[in-house]
Amino acid sequence: MLDIRRLALLLDVVELGSITAAADKLGYSPSGVSQQLRRLEQEIGQPLLQRQTRGMVPTEARHVLAAHARKILRQMDAAEADLGEIAGLGRGNLALGTFPTLGGSFLPIVINTFRKQYPAIDLDVRSSRFEHLIEMLESGQVGLSLLWDYEWNRIDPERFSLTPVFEDATALIVAKDHPLARRKHIKMTELATQEWIVRGDNHPVVEVLQRSCQAAGFSPKIAFRANDYQEAQAMVSAGLGVALAPRTAVVNKHPGVNIVSLGTTAPSRQILLAHRHDRVRAAAEVAFQATLLEVAKLHAAEFR
Repeated sequence: MLDIRRLALLLDVVELGSITAAADKLGYSPSGVSQQLRRLEQEIGQPLLQRQTRGMVPTEARHVLAAHARKILRQMDAAEADLGEIAGLGRGNLALGTFPTLGGSFLPIVINTFRKQYPAIDLDVRSSRFEHLIEMLESGQVGLSLLWDYEWNRIDPERFSLTPVFEDATALIVAKDHPLARRKHIKMTELATQEWIVRGDNHPVVEVLQRSCQAAGFSPKIAFRANDYQEAQAMVSAGLGVALAPRTAVVNKHPGVNIVSLGTTAPSRQILLAHRHDRVRAAAEVAFQATLLEVAKLHAAEFR
């Protein structure tokens, strides 16, 4: 591993034109600078200067290393500036998009943590459906947005920069007095005779149910189409049928239902954080993403 301080010293020698000039700038003796350059030569295994009749001449290795050193030091300066801005976030704004199931489960934990870390940042959190979240990202109304996708409709990574957050499993909702209520795990193939409560308006969970039932070898019999997951849980508790839902949708569980794991027999969805490729992110957004992923590590197992 090359010593970053010696690379900076080499760059000073190159840009100032001599060892003596670099020594004067840094407050070193010329012999001290020469000693550090010799150690750098030992690190790279090549000479940086060659003695000729007209004096010391820089080698090709020195030119190449100096060019890389210039890039590395610029990146180090940028990293220090970004970290300093994050550490000293005394003010700022963050516009964030989310969707209802995450806004009612995981996101409040993130926001609580973020507010404790950065109390001066003003948060503008907007909850909406998938299509509107995409519109807000594209128009710049929000800088970041939480999104989701399934394996059959992945979001194009060329459209947005995507960071996976966690996997949100699909679970089975049954009434507390249902014969399956005491089960911890069940397979879709065991549910062929059940009646189903689904979301209306071509909600994505309808396709999850259709695909899961098809893979299990049966067609679902629909008993009720609910407007939201709270209504679906209420109808399940009344014994009208069973239902599928993402784990994040049943964090606030109806007292009359139990949640049963379907394992890998029903597809999970991927929770993602998205931002535009062409947009320079503010320090508050970088800090929020770091907090989000930190909290996800601690709580992701709750949604599997």
